[in-house]
Amino acid sequence: MRRRVAVLLTVLLAAGCGVPAESDPRSVSPPPGPFAGLSSPVPSAPATTPTGRLTEVLYFVLDGKLVRINRRVDAWPTVDELISALQAGPTQTERDTGLATALGGTDVVAAVSVVGDRAEIALAVPVEGSGRADEALGYAQLVCTLTARGDIHGVVFTRNGLPVGVPRGDGSLSEGPLTATDYSELLG
Repeated sequence: MRRRVAVLLTVLLAAGCGVPAESDPRSVSPPPGPFAGLSSPVPSAPATTPTGRLTEVLYFVLDGKLVRINRRVDAWPTVDELISALQAGPTQTERDTGLATALGGTDVVAAVSVVGDRAEIALAVPVEGSGRADEALGYAQLVCTLTARGDIHGVVFTRNGLPVGVPRGDGSLSEGPLTATDYSELLG
């Protein structure tokens, strides 16, 4: 009899351990460590209303800095769909929060191809801005958005089949392959 009571008390005590249920969600910070912050290198701007099951990552401009935007979608976007979304710019809701694009219209990218873990962007016209920093933001949008996919580890730019040197975050020119770390100075 004592044994049954002891087992019953042990089961009851074990059932009482753990995290209590909460009625409202709360945010949790990732634990510290060498990779803290790698999954989200910049603060996200306010997200649009989530509707899809998957997250599409895009980078837009807010107050002269690049910010990560998470949109909910029902299917993983292709590279071409990501480029189209960037060239279309922020949604009206995103623009209302101050987001903008540094890409000058829908005619910047002629084509995108992926070979292995690299994306090659054939430019129809150069990204233009009022200075090299604006141009760098445009190229940064493309590079950071594509490398956020996880399967693309570098981006190169070409025009008429030849490599093009584009500005990095520090203003220097590079023919790539470029990654998000090349634009760390521009991340918000």
